[in-house]
Amino acid sequence: MSRLTKKDKKELTIKPIELKPTDLDQLCNGDKELCNALWHTMFLDPRKINITLREAAKKATAFEKDKKHQNARMYYHIAGGLALWKGDESKVKKYFEKCEELAPEMNYRPITAIPKKAAEAAVKYYKEYLK
Repeated sequence: MSRLTKKDKKELTIKPIELKPTDLDQLCNGDKELCNALWHTMFLDPRKINITLREAAKKATAFEKDKKHQNARMYYHIAGGLALWKGDESKVKKYFEKCEELAPEMNYRPITAIPKKAAEAAVKYYKEYLK
């Protein structure tokens, strides 16, 4: 039995929350494919990553040769994220394709489908927000 009487029950109303677009949403100008691709691959501040792109790629290759696929995927992801920061579209495509190959369940297709667009948008984002 309910302890509340009809008098005590208040009508619940749900007020819609107005969501403001993020900086990344604004940068992508409504391009959901680009925003999704960058959301899952960009670093907030790549300057704080304590490994170079070359070192990350080298470690990824070594782990892949040793059949340590999870570690290899992680380092390829780092290399791809650093390549985004540098605006190097060929390396973005290369490293995230390796991630897709090693872990297809993680779905890196959005970034590998538009590496040039993603690299350009990432560079623009970092120039504006990393001062």
